[in-house]
Amino acid sequence: MTQHTEWKKFPPHDRPHSDVEDIKRNSAYLRGSLVETLKDPLTGSIPEDDNRLMKHHGSYMQDDRDLRNERSRSKLEPAYQFMLRVRASGGVVTPEQWLMMDRISHKYGNETIRLTTRQSFQLHGVLKWNLKNTIREVNEALLSTLAACGDVNRNVMCNPNPYQSEIHSEVYEWADKVSRHLDPHTRAYHEIWLDEEKIVDSRDAEAEQEPIYGPVYLPRKFKIGIAVPPSNDVDVFSQDLGLIAIIENGKLAGFNVTVGGGMGMSHGDVKTYPQLGKLIGFITPEQSIDLAEKVVTIQRDYGDRAVRKHARFKYTIDDRGLDWFVNELHSRLGWELEPARQFGFDHNGDRYGWIKGSNGKWHFTLFVQNGRIADFEGYPLMTGLREIAKEHDGDFRLTANQNLIIGSVSPQKKRKIDRLISQYNLTDGAHYSALRRSSMACVSLPTCGLAMAESERYLPGLIDKLEVMLEQEGLRDKEIVIRMTGCPNGCARPMLAELAFIGKGPGKYNMYLGGAHDGARLNKLYKENIGEEEILASLQPIIGRYAKERLDGEHFGDFTVRAGYVEAVHDGRQFHAQNA
Repeated sequence: MTQHTEWKKFPPHDRPHSDVEDIKRNSAYLRGSLVETLKDPLTGSIPEDDNRLMKHHGSYMQDDRDLRNERSRSKLEPAYQFMLRVRASGGVVTPEQWLMMDRISHKYGNETIRLTTRQSFQLHGVLKWNLKNTIREVNEALLSTLAACGDVNRNVMCNPNPYQSEIHSEVYEWADKVSRHLDPHTRAYHEIWLDEEKIVDSRDAEAEQEPIYGPVYLPRKFKIGIAVPPSNDVDVFSQDLGLIAIIENGKLAGFNVTVGGGMGMSHGDVKTYPQLGKLIGFITPEQSIDLAEKVVTIQRDYGDRAVRKHARFKYTIDDRGLDWFVNELHSRLGWELEPARQFGFDHNGDRYGWIKGSNGKWHFTLFVQNGRIADFEGYPLMTGLREIAKEHDGDFRLTANQNLIIGSVSPQKKRKIDRLISQYNLTDGAHYSALRRSSMACVSLPTCGLAMAESERYLPGLIDKLEVMLEQEGLRDKEIVIRMTGCPNGCARPMLAELAFIGKGPGKYNMYLGGAHDGARLNKLYKENIGEEEILASLQPIIGRYAKERLDGEHFGDFTVRAGYVEAVHDGRQFHAQNA
């Protein structure tokens, strides 16, 4: 790997930096005092420095905020627990791996599984005493939690497209190769969780190397996604590095490249904003690993290590300019990108039900409201999927919209799988409104420490009320991308939705309109700090006008821009600007 002169002359640990940089620098490549901390029997928590490092191992410490006051009155420490995130490149897992996730969720977690918007699994409610056994069992099933969080490249997303299964298979292979290439090299994970013999004494950190990340890793998290047109379900423009598959004559010719996307921001801080990835050129599939590495090293060397709110890749590019970035990239690569090729997206949602792939296999896309796998009253979703996994010889594909594809079903197995789908009342969501099927929400309360308002627990009820409006206007079957988060960090990518709600405080949300149906335009603030009554009162006339005045084929987000409710936002630096 070519080291840049700036990296040699001014390595990140010698620059102005935040306290998190000190924690990473002093951690002996992510070891810290985790071994000792995990053995402490006096508390279910861990110190904040170790919690920062735990993210790189795939876990966050949380507590049940519903119980905070009660436990405080009883003079008990908060109900500490850990969220554990399990990576699966491109969201593809085997039936055996699905059964493992089901088993450990009951053995160690809260008896549910969460499908994330990055095609990963999340377990909630894991106690500190059970973390090591949980991670060990995940790894025994050939999955991992390493780098599922933290200041490294995260799970590489790709399109689980059942329409073009050969293309999807090839794209998945490249997603997996890129993901593996960018994995951290530290042996700390294997030493701490898997009891492997130490390769290097933790006191002698200099003897160990991270060839891509360096001794202090990246300034912030880094995200990569690969889209296969016409579907933009991975929201490729939200990614730090996006690859758009270009298919010519039925073959994967290569990828268009986008850089500098990202969703997170902070309320009231106009220096923070969501941003769309910018198209910079075309590469062949074989060039994707080299390109990904060099892009990551530019962020490693130039990302802001002093202010974490300003440390994402989008700010690195916006501060220095796209021309600067492309020149720097070409210099590191030693070759230049070709001009971008033509492509087109027509949606960023999932297509439900049975679809026959081009390889003769069948795929069933199951609607999973907000990604929560559990047994609900009258709807034994978790049990049904467990029984399907016992019979299934294909794969499961986690979609970027928190849904699930029972994939690669052979014609011989299809009848059996279909009977189980019917037996357990599993559904493709056909009886739900198009609005509900196009919805996403983050976990938020009670476990996320950043949450300002409800999300997963509230959005279904709000949709109940919005469905009444849509039904009255004849819009029940009209897709409108709706997303909700409990804070502005952007986990459900709300800033790209046609209609979005971002938590501002208990029961209060900022409402955004105007995102594009294909994920290619940001939305914009329409009303600030409003509760349910004002939300419904504000949307009633807009939905009424949309029903009567929309153009043929016009999507809701496009209409709200054309009708003047908000201005179109194609660059995040205009996200906070006032509407005219």
